[in-house]
Amino acid sequence: MLSRKGIIPEEYVLTRLAEDVPDHARYRARERRARFVGKNGACNVAHKNIREQGRFLQDVFTTLVDLKWPHTLLIFTMSFLCSWLLFGMVWWLIAFAHGDLDHRAPAGFVPCVTSIHSFTSAFLFSIEVQVTIGFGGRMVTEECPAAILVLIVQNIVGLVINAIMLGCIFMKTAQAHRRAETLIFSKHAVIALREGKLCFMLRVGDLRKSMIISATIRMQVVKKTASLEGEVVPLNQIDIQMENPVGGNSIFLVSPLIIYHVIDKNSPLYDISPLNLHHHEDLEIIVILEGVVETTGITTQARTSYLADEILWGQRFVPIVAEEDGRYSVDYSKFGNTVKVPTPSCTARQLEEDKSIMDTMPFSPKGTIRKRSVKLKPKFTISNEPS
Repeated sequence: MLSRKGIIPEEYVLTRLAEDVPDHARYRARERRARFVGKNGACNVAHKNIREQGRFLQDVFTTLVDLKWPHTLLIFTMSFLCSWLLFGMVWWLIAFAHGDLDHRAPAGFVPCVTSIHSFTSAFLFSIEVQVTIGFGGRMVTEECPAAILVLIVQNIVGLVINAIMLGCIFMKTAQAHRRAETLIFSKHAVIALREGKLCFMLRVGDLRKSMIISATIRMQVVKKTASLEGEVVPLNQIDIQMENPVGGNSIFLVSPLIIYHVIDKNSPLYDISPLNLHHHEDLEIIVILEGVVETTGITTQARTSYLADEILWGQRFVPIVAEEDGRYSVDYSKFGNTVKVPTPSCTARQLEEDKSIMDTMPFSPKGTIRKRSVKLKPKFTISNEPS
């Protein structure tokens, strides 16, 4: 996400070492399906043939905030120029109707606005009224009540334009997605054993010291499905239920966390194995992180997605948190690095039905992988480091 913009080195989001890349990957590129959500969190959806364009004008402020910066600055400039020209014309008409432009005015003649001799001077007076920079030699007299009324109206219009345009620019500079740029996800997700069960895992981190308050995370599986009646749903969104013992899905994102989902009988990944994983070209897993920015109080959201070829089977994230000099340090250069671990090459269904598969697993560095009774655990769990 950030590596594309040159903010973070590419190695911060690498998910495996160079020696782990298979040789055939550099010769043959698989044609992948279109993403629903990009790696940078942008939604890959184009809205076409919208006939009710007038609905956007009913919420002008939101429309201005959603515009691109060049369009916003153009509207900002033109709104002031048009209002100055409009009221400049009004002041010129008042001066023309009252005879202020007549250079042969009799002695003792009191104009509506002093020192207005042409449209240029009327335009300058309009700018001075609206931005309140001081009248100088031009000023309104009590000769014309209409001039006093126009002065009041132009001041009100100028205040409204200032409030809308300055508020729009403030909201664009303080938009929540700016804070989301420093929330990073691992480039790849992994599937490996945890507590004797296959788990889908990814890593998320926050680069800033200011925290995300009440941070929550959720996942969805987006894939093409068909109903029993033959109805085809091209983008069916299936929630991966997030449950934990405290009754919520809040996380304390002070250091990078490994998010893992236990693949059980209720999981959309229950019948996926390493042999058919990359054949699920319509599979996409979306991860959404939401929270309140500590410094501004604005709610922010960071998103990413993982296609089937971005899920690594039989690998695990390396630890990146270590204790040094009485404090914990995080090595972001290993944020996405993984190592191979013993993992059965079968589906979660087969692993659950055939318990003998665990007995055939090779020895691990710390000993054999033992079977043990595990209490019912939540399907979605959060931890600081893999066990």
